[in-house]
Amino acid sequence: MALQRPKGTQDHLPEGSPKLSLDVKASAFAFVQDTARRVMERAGAEFIATPLFEEAELVRRGVGGSTDIVRKEMFTVYYFGDHGGYVLRPEGTASIVRAYLQNGLRQLPAPLKLWTHGPMFRAENVQKGRLRQFHQVDYEVLGSKDPLIDAESIWLMWEVVRELGLSGVRVKLGSIGDPADRETYNTYLQELLAAHVDRLSDDSKDRLGRNPMRILDSKSAGDQALIAELGVRPMLDFLGEEARAHFGAVQGYLSDWGVPFDLDPSIVRGLDYYRRTAWELHHEGVGAKSALGGGGRYDGLAAQLGGAEVPGIGWAFGIERLLLALEAEGVQLPAPEGPALFLAALDEENVGLAARIALEARSAARVEFAYRALKPGNAFREADRRRARYAAVIGSEEAAGGVLNVKSLATGAQRAVSVSELRTFLLEQA
Repeated sequence: MALQRPKGTQDHLPEGSPKLSLDVKASAFAFVQDTARRVMERAGAEFIATPLFEEAELVRRGVGGSTDIVRKEMFTVYYFGDHGGYVLRPEGTASIVRAYLQNGLRQLPAPLKLWTHGPMFRAENVQKGRLRQFHQVDYEVLGSKDPLIDAESIWLMWEVVRELGLSGVRVKLGSIGDPADRETYNTYLQELLAAHVDRLSDDSKDRLGRNPMRILDSKSAGDQALIAELGVRPMLDFLGEEARAHFGAVQGYLSDWGVPFDLDPSIVRGLDYYRRTAWELHHEGVGAKSALGGGGRYDGLAAQLGGAEVPGIGWAFGIERLLLALEAEGVQLPAPEGPALFLAALDEENVGLAARIALEARSAARVEFAYRALKPGNAFREADRRRARYAAVIGSEEAAGGVLNVKSLATGAQRAVSVSELRTFLLEQA
């Protein structure tokens, strides 16, 4: 039996592959990444790339030692003589903040907007839209506490999916307040749930003493039923004056800009370095768990990683989840372009000439050529199969005269173009 790819991973395939679907189209991934790049770079974001593996301690501090990601889902990296101190990155934020601190990026103008994309890794149960190697687009802003930064970050996430063609998307918006607000809320939860500890799941029993807010995020149906039965008050009821004003300002900006959002008091971030704004982006077409991604403010993360206090906010969405939403809405992504020109020799003696002309023309556009002589009909059929815009054949007459009859495959119109002017012709058609 031939070897198979690991469970929970995908091959991203070229156009025309027999088993092609939207979620494995290399062109679909490229389209999402290019759209994200265009939107975020227009807003002043700069690209950053970090390693696929990091120190395990970075992930423990940056994601949280009590999270399922750290406790159950990390891929540990071993090599000869190593004790297993590295893990494949499960998300992008901690790595970007680490790179910011380590490389002195605080010296750059603030707020500093950064973005990246690439694979992430979690050892979780494989299901629709949930893979062990998945891909994210990630955006982070470091150096400002202004609520205008929060609102712009949410707008950018919404704008990316809007430019991709999605319409059935809404923002679910919440706030987790300041550290003092969270302390008050955690005390309230502990006092309320202490009398019902025997009904909590094992994970939630553990969280009750250390981080009660994370109980609200429990995956246990029993925990959620208990929360509903007790009428647990939301974190929004416990916001202090400053956090409430910040939250109101964010809502005001989003309303002014026409970003659709719903207040969702159930959105929580249980780790100590999170502050104030938290949100998720939802689409009903991706299944029971409708979140495409989310984000939040993490003003305490840089200090948690051993650096100075640096305010930050960011978001990420899963590309695989996004492609499911595009498919559910029936959004047709643009077909990838083929070469601007396809060249073919009519006889073996001119194959090398066709190759030389193609290589020289590539400074202007994508140009492909046939590696063996073809008859005219076969040459134009091959050009069409490759989705070329133009095609030309080279025989003894073209070789002697240095002029090509370049044919538009869309209209059938032909134009005589000298070999010396071919590059200029291709630049004009771009």
